[in-house]
Amino acid sequence: ITTLVPLNGKDGSVKGILCVQRPMEALTAARYNYVLMMALAAAVLAILSGTALGLYIRRELVRPIRRVTGEAKRFAKENTRADAEFTKRLSEITDISTLALSIDAMEEETLTFMQNLTAVTAEKERLGTELSVASQIQEGLLPTVFPPFPDRKEFDIYASMVTAKEVGGDFYDFFFVDHDHLALVMADVSGKGIPAALFMMASKITINEHTVLGGTPGEILTQVNQRICENNKVDMFVTVWLGILELSTGKLTFANAGHDDPAIYRKDRGFEILKTKHGFVIGGMEGMHYQDTTIQLEPGDGIYLYTDGVPEATDSENRQFGMERMIRVLNDRSRPEPQRILEDMKTAMNSFVGQAPQFDDITMLCLRYDGGAAE
Repeated sequence: ITTLVPLNGKDGSVKGILCVQRPMEALTAARYNYVLMMALAAAVLAILSGTALGLYIRRELVRPIRRVTGEAKRFAKENTRADAEFTKRLSEITDISTLALSIDAMEEETLTFMQNLTAVTAEKERLGTELSVASQIQEGLLPTVFPPFPDRKEFDIYASMVTAKEVGGDFYDFFFVDHDHLALVMADVSGKGIPAALFMMASKITINEHTVLGGTPGEILTQVNQRICENNKVDMFVTVWLGILELSTGKLTFANAGHDDPAIYRKDRGFEILKTKHGFVIGGMEGMHYQDTTIQLEPGDGIYLYTDGVPEATDSENRQFGMERMIRVLNDRSRPEPQRILEDMKTAMNSFVGQAPQFDDITMLCLRYDGGAAE
């Protein structure tokens, strides 16, 4: 490599030329040594930096993640709270610390949820046991042994109740007022569940007590309504159909407090709805009076009582079973056999409803009058 540098005099004119020469081999050797030193320095620096970074990552990232993973596995296995040191300066990386705090909070919430769930489950089991006992008590209040009066040949009777919940608000009843008079009751309490069941029990006992004391169905319901209204702080009500059948003559006297009209069977016409005037619901208003209606049953005639859970049974497409279909099922038999009629009605309803849930209690009673004992 040759470099020429002009040398100037005082007057600025070039007085001479300086020539500098450097061998190329020396320059190349110097550059090689420089590059080698720089490469070595860079390698050492990279190794030191990599080592420092690796230690940092191990301390601030790998170990914390392993601790979080281990804690998650431990919690899944043991379901106990973490060591108090778990989240204490776990990592300087914000996201890792946040993850650890989130795991800690999740464990705390999970444990709290499990404790609450355990308490709720225990309470649910307790309530389930109590509901089961309540259902047995309610069932025990209703006559469920058939035939109920094997020595009485004047009539045949059958009844059933399928509740929508563990306990229901519907009820039926039949009992002798005296040797010649049989009382028939069909009722439906507003609402469902335990409140309706409690109101049902109180209503049934009240109706039974006043019926045994005597009087016509209209007079009995008038007294029952007054009695229930006096203590009805929850503003519930019950629809009631109460009839008294004189077995020696077939005379049926009844009163209706807002309940569905019964279906009457006549030998020459089959079943048809018996339309009569309704009184107000029991428990709805004080001072109500209920009227009596009397019809004559001939041997072979019958009566079908039900709650609105029968015609209002709904399928998955929100269609109702309906009164027409109910009457058609009742008339599928030429002679009213109470147990077979109720079984046929249940079969028809189950077929119609399919897999749709039951929203209301289904209660039915059927009686066939076979004539006085002397006949």
